[in-house]
Amino acid sequence: MSSGKYKPEYPRVAKLKTAEDLRAYLKEENIPMDFDESLDSGKDSAFAKSYKTRVGNEIGNSFCILPMEGWDGTTDGKPSDLTKRRWKNFAISGAKLLWGCEAVAVRHEGRANPNQLLMNEANLSEFEGLYQMVEKEHREAFGNTNDLLTGLQLTHSGRFCKPNSKTKMEPKILYSHPVLNKKFGLAEDYPIMSDSEISELIDDYVIASVRAQKAGFKFVDIKHCHGYLGHEFLSAYDREGKFGKSIENRTRFLREIVAGIRSEAPGLEIGVRMSIFDWSPFQEGPDGKGIPSMEGNYKYAFGGDSSGTHENMEESFEFLEELKSLDIELLCTTAGSPYYNPHIQRPALFPPSDGYNPPEEPLHGVARQIQATAKIKKAFPEFYVVGSAYSYLQEWLPNVGQHVLKSGMADSIGLGRMVLSYPDLPADVLAGNGMKRPKICRTFSDCTTAPRNGIISGCYPLDPFYKKMEEHDQLKAAKNK
Repeated sequence: MSSGKYKPEYPRVAKLKTAEDLRAYLKEENIPMDFDESLDSGKDSAFAKSYKTRVGNEIGNSFCILPMEGWDGTTDGKPSDLTKRRWKNFAISGAKLLWGCEAVAVRHEGRANPNQLLMNEANLSEFEGLYQMVEKEHREAFGNTNDLLTGLQLTHSGRFCKPNSKTKMEPKILYSHPVLNKKFGLAEDYPIMSDSEISELIDDYVIASVRAQKAGFKFVDIKHCHGYLGHEFLSAYDREGKFGKSIENRTRFLREIVAGIRSEAPGLEIGVRMSIFDWSPFQEGPDGKGIPSMEGNYKYAFGGDSSGTHENMEESFEFLEELKSLDIELLCTTAGSPYYNPHIQRPALFPPSDGYNPPEEPLHGVARQIQATAKIKKAFPEFYVVGSAYSYLQEWLPNVGQHVLKSGMADSIGLGRMVLSYPDLPADVLAGNGMKRPKICRTFSDCTTAPRNGIISGCYPLDPFYKKMEEHDQLKAAKNK
């Protein structure tokens, strides 16, 4: 389907112009979400609250930039000028926590696309340069970097590996999934990773972490979200051996990586970005809306119930107890996967080209993640919790975010797609400047549709830099197929 031909049935957020409009609409749609009608600024702002981690790292405010890839590195995994431009925007955004900046593969075969960044010895100096650039740009914009915490997200893309071609998947899977194997053209007997292969991969994570520390990064994120390999371990209920079935086995991957990092890179902080709940994969229904591919008796949704369309975070809490026992403090919440149920992961009015029309008012998706994250923060106050899914709020993002922070429902508000169109949003909110409407992300999903069609990612509708690129015409053509 093409998001370019889609006419949404839900009202655009921009039409909810007053607090009365928004409050009435939330009530009408039975959406459990609250917000503050007025915003504080400067030192009085909830966003201005600083934090010091147990390791001693300083986070100067409550804005976080989430990992945002551009599919624009070099084929050998180095950052391009486009990569550096994006990281510079992160640096001067005003946010004091940069959560990994983007996903970086720990080995070539684990790359999600042929242009994903790759941490190896040959590329180490490039990552040193990236980190130093972030420090320099932030210092020039805000005076110092004493309270800026920048990490690196480490990943292996698992069943979504595409390391050598934009069109050829080369999956590495932990078990045969009855829906995803079929959806992505894998036979039921497609080979699964062996325990020895996983042990070698654990070593790669540890080596990459040592290199990240050498490059200057203060923490690494061991990615456990969005259907990639770390996340797939959590639903490996059918897998035999020491990495499957029991929750103890399904968390072994993380435990062994953490043990290696603590041994080989002492002082390096560890974070985890986690899909705190999942649902069944969705597919386009007869009317274009998303429908579950499998309903009832669906057991592969970690943090979900057997219906495939509701949460049950009992096991998510068990995983969080594991993080607690490992003395991991930094937690970034998200949900689902952009590959098989994007509407619960990043709510949007306009679907990507390989997606489906939203089966619910997208604000339900925002509220769902906020509420789930709040439950985690209440149960685990020792975590520094970063929430996600805020971009769809658009003009109302700061109002909802302020309410979340003041209510203790999270410690930091994470910005994803929004930062591509409006990188300086944190600085504006903290200064009390108000939102710059022409920069506000409207969730057109072009930043996803582009890479799904082999084109670099960026905000083509609103960023003048991308509007002028020849890839903009390529994207238009792809959307109108």
